[in-house]
Amino acid sequence: MKKPLAVAVALAALAVPAWAETKTVTLSVPGMDCAACPITIKKALGKVPGVSKVEASFEKKQAVVTFDDSKANVALLTRATAEAGFPSTAK
Repeated sequence: MKKPLAVAVALAALAVPAWAETKTVTLSVPGMDCAACPITIKKALGKVPGVSKVEASFEKKQAVVTFDDSKANVALLTRATAEAGFPSTAK
């Protein structure tokens, strides 16, 4: 009787999803050419599920994005900026 219980506990442990983590990434956005560009970039990144904070800088030509890694990833973030007309890469 102990063996089935041990197996059930092991399977339950495997079924529990990994804990999500808040991550921050800096994206290089070299295509920013005016002071209004960061507004477009912030809007595009803000629509990505899991994104909690975006700071975009025209002067630095970058965006700093904080996101929940269980809902978003760098590929989704760079795709969002590219679809808004601003290709980006992670620094």
